[in-house]
Amino acid sequence: MTRLLPTVFRDPRIRVSMLSIFAFGFAGASTAPYQSIIGIRELGLSNGLYSALIFCAAGVNVIVSILLGNLADRLGEYRTMMLTVAVFGIVGYGAVYFVPTQATFLLAALVFLPVFWALNSLLFGNVRAATRDMERNDVATVNSGVRAMISLAWVLVPGLTAALLANSKTMLPAYLFAALACVACFALIAGFLPRQRGTDNAATHHLSYLAALGAVVSPPALVRVVAVALISSMLHVNGAVFPLIVTGAAHGTVADIGVLIGIVALLEVIFIFVWGRAQRMMNHVTTLAIGTVIYVGYLVLLGLASAPWHVYALTILSGIGAAALISIPITYLQDLIAERPGLGSALISVNLFLGAGLSALLFALGTATSSYSGTALIAAAAGLLGLVMLLFFEGKRRLR
Repeated sequence: MTRLLPTVFRDPRIRVSMLSIFAFGFAGASTAPYQSIIGIRELGLSNGLYSALIFCAAGVNVIVSILLGNLADRLGEYRTMMLTVAVFGIVGYGAVYFVPTQATFLLAALVFLPVFWALNSLLFGNVRAATRDMERNDVATVNSGVRAMISLAWVLVPGLTAALLANSKTMLPAYLFAALACVACFALIAGFLPRQRGTDNAATHHLSYLAALGAVVSPPALVRVVAVALISSMLHVNGAVFPLIVTGAAHGTVADIGVLIGIVALLEVIFIFVWGRAQRMMNHVTTLAIGTVIYVGYLVLLGLASAPWHVYALTILSGIGAAALISIPITYLQDLIAERPGLGSALISVNLFLGAGLSALLFALGTATSSYSGTALIAAAAGLLGLVMLLFFEGKRRLR
């Protein structure tokens, strides 16, 4: 890692992308913990409408990410589109803060913010294009460093936002903080990202938008994305059941939740770099398999936790496993459509969408048939199924 870092920071495309993705993570980390509070409690949306809104917004984000990724491949440059979607973020977050009505919230959540969230895959696509001539192991390490910036934002920002708004009667200023983060994104990209000559990097064969969607849902790519989504779903289910287990079966307190989440987030930042180093010695599938087994073990033990010290002890396993599951799939998914960085990076959004959808089903199944602890065990089984699928399909590809 020490050998690679100077190279990373000498390349302005990678350096600016890392800073921009921290600002992107800042916007999400300052609003995501309070979005439901603002939408439901402060603006009066019903639970059903809010759930439908979040689901539809995720679907819009997937479609926009694929279309913009394909357009980036056709044009061979990302700068213009990243500036455009940053403006969508400024308008979306700013509108909710300055005009806090149900209509504004719905419009922002369904249109402006899903477009802004496509900045995530565009930034990773830009990094992938910048690392085109690097060795595959170096690409994985760079991706780990970029992804760590989002985790770093989640380590720092939620606590900072909570502290700033501790005496506030409303959480709406969180959206102002997010809008300012989007302004920072725009300024970084506009002021410091070198202009790109599209003809140098444009894909040789252009795909229509329907063809781009077809490439994403083609059987060879789709079965692998579903396998990775099953693995990723463990993270989403853990996010839902962890606070409930801590304050329930483990007999902890609400204060314990914040401390535990902070510890895990810090460990994620550290171990993302460790996993990046591991990918220099092993292929992506082997590394992801090890990380998956660790996280499956964590969820099984979480399902058996019955005292506060149990969940505190599990933060080590959780941080190590989570770091693998949030960083390694990035490079693996990009490699599925390696010749098109934008479209390959759009698979990151597809994976997030499928992972969230599968986790919702697993949570519903688990809570209907078992306890929150039992739901953690069901999620572990789903992750193990995803790993078996991934190893099976990758094994068939190697045989061919």
